Formats: sequence, structure tokens, C-alpha cells
Amino acid sequence: MLDVKEAAQRASEYFAGLYSDQKIPNVQLEEVEISDDGRYWLITLSYPVAPELAALNFNFRRKYKVFTIDAKTGEVKSMKIRKVE
Repeated sequence: MLDVKEAAQRASEYFAGLYSDQKIPNVQLEEVEISDDGRYWLITLSYPVAPELAALNFNFRRKYKVFTIDAKTGEVKSMKIRKVE
């Protein structure tokens, strides 16, 4: 069974692989949660909307993605947009 650190690493690697051509900087781990039945890790990562402006303004906006990771196998089951207001 994956621990939380391993699950977060799987989500980060999956994200980096999907967006490798875009080289998105400053990806951050925001939230981790295990599902009620213990079968899945829910990992939320964020990244800046306009990475080229991130260095100029501390309060830049971020986008959020939630990854569902199988806690037993480490397989990424889904990646969804998380709306934050």
C-alpha cells in the first residue's frame, strides 16, 4: 500500500509527464486525502495560471488539479479540475 508521500510523488510525476512540453514551474502540493474506503488517495496539485508573471507578483492566481491514485497499485485513475473561489 502506498503511503501519502508516495501517492503525492505519483501525482507529481503524472502531471509532469502530461505537461512535459509546457515546462510548468512552481507546481505545489496543496491537499492530500484518503478516500473513506481507503482505496484511493486524492492528491491536489496547483500551478500558476501565468507562470511568466509569477515572479513579479506574490498574489498570482493558481489552477488546481485533483488526482485519484489507487492506494494499492499506485495507478493514476483520474485527473480533474478543482474549482477554488
